[in-house]
Amino acid sequence: MRREVVFTIADIPDFKNRLLQWATQFRELSWLDSNQHQDRFGNFEGLLAVDAQSELRTGVTDAFKKLQAYQKSNPDWLFGYLSYDLKNDVEALNSHNHDGLGFPELHFFCPKKVVAIKGDQAWFYYTHAVQNDIEADFNSIRRQRTDFPMKPTVSKDIRIKMRIFKDEYHRRAKQLLRHIHRGDLYEANFCQEFYAENTRIDPLRTYLKLNSISKAPFSCFLRLNERYLLCASPERYLKKHGQTVISQPIKGTAKRAKDVARDNALKKALEQDEKERAENIMIVDLVRNDLSKTALLGSVTVEALCEVTSFEQVHQMISTVSAKVHDDQDPVTLLKNTFPMGSMTGAPKVSAMQIIEALESFKRGVYSGAVGYFTPSGDFDFNVVIRSILYNDTNRYVSFSVGSAITAKAIPEKEYEECLLKAKAMRQVLEDTPLKTVRSDASLNN
Repeated sequence: MRREVVFTIADIPDFKNRLLQWATQFRELSWLDSNQHQDRFGNFEGLLAVDAQSELRTGVTDAFKKLQAYQKSNPDWLFGYLSYDLKNDVEALNSHNHDGLGFPELHFFCPKKVVAIKGDQAWFYYTHAVQNDIEADFNSIRRQRTDFPMKPTVSKDIRIKMRIFKDEYHRRAKQLLRHIHRGDLYEANFCQEFYAENTRIDPLRTYLKLNSISKAPFSCFLRLNERYLLCASPERYLKKHGQTVISQPIKGTAKRAKDVARDNALKKALEQDEKERAENIMIVDLVRNDLSKTALLGSVTVEALCEVTSFEQVHQMISTVSAKVHDDQDPVTLLKNTFPMGSMTGAPKVSAMQIIEALESFKRGVYSGAVGYFTPSGDFDFNVVIRSILYNDTNRYVSFSVGSAITAKAIPEKEYEECLLKAKAMRQVLEDTPLKTVRSDASLNN
């Protein structure tokens, strides 16, 4: 059992900044921020977990089975991530592409301390072992600095490399199109990596800058020892609340404009774009099929189809699919039956995963996986890890990846431009000047 104490907060944005600064003393830290987005399915404005009392780290083999056992033996708050390459635990697949980050395939922890922000209140949920810390921690949080001084060890001139260059991207995109035209698949999410070696960043300051630019509804700052995820995701993967399960796939992207009339025109064009709508509808069908594996008969419903939502830097086309499940439905089974999310694979899912694994030049790892939490009652909420920076402080390796959906009508040049648009925020926070790209060894060998 946890002790619960509630404090009323006069200035929530200020409290969030102080809370996050206070949390950086811990080696296990998960901060989830909705950035004041009005989400009818959301429960929290912010959710913090720190200081692991137990944890689960594992490779691919039986990963979901191990998570299921861990969740059942710890019916408590659990925070962590599922890497994309858990596809190999779900299907007879493999991953052999380059991995510069070295994250475990799955990592969850049960925190001693949880702080949830709801409305103008901060709810502290502390385990019995640390329950007497609540008032002292609250006072310490209020005394925190909010100027976030930069660490002196950060690299001053970050050199970003591209895992593949533009001409190679075009060649591989055309290979994907050939697969599509001969019927091997009808949509694939094709991704590429940008990275920097021998580089040190200040993870918290980098995340704060990324978050201030993007203000995404599923933002996350995750620290697990020397590994960090700085995430500005606009996309929900899967949420369970009681007997209701919600998925909100994104497919369809358009840039924004400063001029209001031009911005509205770009939004309208996305709403009416046949190719973008086709991409979205294909993935909606895939999500409906995935949810039907565990849903009550006839309960899978498309609540919203191809709705366009505007974020700070892009317009996105989002659909909402819901289903009902038995009240005793195992939560980990729900995740396994829908993983990886269709918006990051393509369709049919297995064929798409096989083909993109052969054509991509890097191991996705946490990118295009999911970050989130389980509640003590077995509910959960997970995002899709996109628009994110991954960092291994021990390896001094920084990475961000982007992708786009390739369909029969795709034009490689436009897909490449979409990737650059999605990469804009990550570039901006890592470099104060325009992106400096240098040809990597990997691209020279392709």
